[in-house]
Amino acid sequence: MKKKLSLLLLFIVTTVFTLTGCGSKEEEDVLRIGLEAGYAPFNWTQLDDSNGAVKIDGSSEYAGGYDIQIAKKLADSLGKKLVVVKTEWDGLVPSLVSNKIDAIIAGMSPTAERKETIDFTDVYYKSDLVMLVKKGGAYENAETLKDFSGAKITGQLNTFHYTVVDQIPNVNKQPAMSDFPAMRVALESGVIDGYVTERPEALSAQMANDNFTMVEFKEGFVTSEEDTAIAVGLKKDSELKDKINEALKGISEEERLQIMDEAIKNQPAAQ
Repeated sequence: MKKKLSLLLLFIVTTVFTLTGCGSKEEEDVLRIGLEAGYAPFNWTQLDDSNGAVKIDGSSEYAGGYDIQIAKKLADSLGKKLVVVKTEWDGLVPSLVSNKIDAIIAGMSPTAERKETIDFTDVYYKSDLVMLVKKGGAYENAETLKDFSGAKITGQLNTFHYTVVDQIPNVNKQPAMSDFPAMRVALESGVIDGYVTERPEALSAQMANDNFTMVEFKEGFVTSEEDTAIAVGLKKDSELKDKINEALKGISEEERLQIMDEAIKNQPAAQ
């Protein structure tokens, strides 16, 4: 009887170790990235896999955009399968810290505040701050921040886009909004006069809606280089950092610009 129990125990232990080993290997072969899939042209949600979109984990929808194309190249370089986890902006860092995702590839800037909690790779895109306004409206021909004095302006919650609104003299600063689709709706309806964004997103908004236009400043916002740069977010001391940095070196500046141009062209109209 004792011999039978010993054999049974040995079988159970062996099975557990085997299953554990398989699980670990599977995890090693996967790169789980988090993004909100609502910040075109960096990332968006669509209904099929056209233009290189990747299925969102646990969903029938797909994620496309600049971030996705960069993520695919990184995953290929690392020899891993790309898994996309759609996550609200405010949930990205917590998801990373709690190991629900391996990396944030979501148009995120490596700000000093974020660096207190997570690490970042080298930059994979740089942009400029602009304002999105209604075409034909009072602010269409604005050239400086002073031209927005008294205007109802906002930006995305928990981003530096929102903090720079304070640089506009006498601005009528509106509550921060959760995402860019919500800000576009607010702009279309007249709830706001404009929102702070980056040039690629503004170009996408113009393409998606003829009623929108982008204001590029002659005298614009004061920002740091880290604010307008975009990098991959990783857990502190992640072993992926050096590997991803090496992979990023293999993507030329010309190729990055080409990927962005394609993303702007391919974005769904609703985005």
